[in-house]
Amino acid sequence: MLAAVDAVVGYTTYIDLVKPLISGKQVVSTGMQQEVARVEAAINLALAGRSCAIVSSGDPGIYAMAGLVFEMCRQKGVRLTPANAAPGGAAEALPVEVVPGIPALCAGAALLGAPLTHDFAAVSLSDLLTPWEKIERRLDAAAGADFVIVLYNPKSKKRDWQLARAQEIVLRHRAPDTPVGVVTSATRDHQALSVLTLKDLKDAPVDMQTVVFIGNAGTTTSDGFMVTPRGYTRKYDLG
Repeated sequence: MLAAVDAVVGYTTYIDLVKPLISGKQVVSTGMQQEVARVEAAINLALAGRSCAIVSSGDPGIYAMAGLVFEMCRQKGVRLTPANAAPGGAAEALPVEVVPGIPALCAGAALLGAPLTHDFAAVSLSDLLTPWEKIERRLDAAAGADFVIVLYNPKSKKRDWQLARAQEIVLRHRAPDTPVGVVTSATRDHQALSVLTLKDLKDAPVDMQTVVFIGNAGTTTSDGFMVTPRGYTRKYDLG
């Protein structure tokens, strides 16, 4: 896809990651918290007749840019059509395609073993776009329902208390020795991972590149791996 387009738009860090693939392309990059400006630039390029890719990390539809593209096009009155749609659609509609990627929860889970084999919930601890009160309600509901919980954006320079608060909420429903996996920069340079317990989570080294996996009541650790059983032992003789 990157080879096929005329222009590439993205957060500076992500553009740097794909630089070897976009030589000779028109590139528009911006810093943190300038998502609207990036999407605005991409829409304008596409409306001007230049094919354009917006680069996200992980999967573009999971805590990333795909949703904002659809929101902004709707607000601007820009009609869209699937890029692979059959001929005969509205001539003025802009073709759009969401290209799936590997989200951090999948990359991190693979490094840890199999922590997501059963039902799970993903919650971002960033309250920049979601009120913290709503985040707390979601954490409490997921913990009470015994979901494995995946935490995105656990800590930044300005947000240094949310992870400890999330730990308090989950401890209302989980044992202190519940397994927790911590993965930073999964499959990238400086990758780091560890398996610890829920009682020690608030002291774990985490940042915005970290994804935290909090096990459910059945999650176990063995040989350094973290595994959440699906329930096969209740139905089959695995011996």
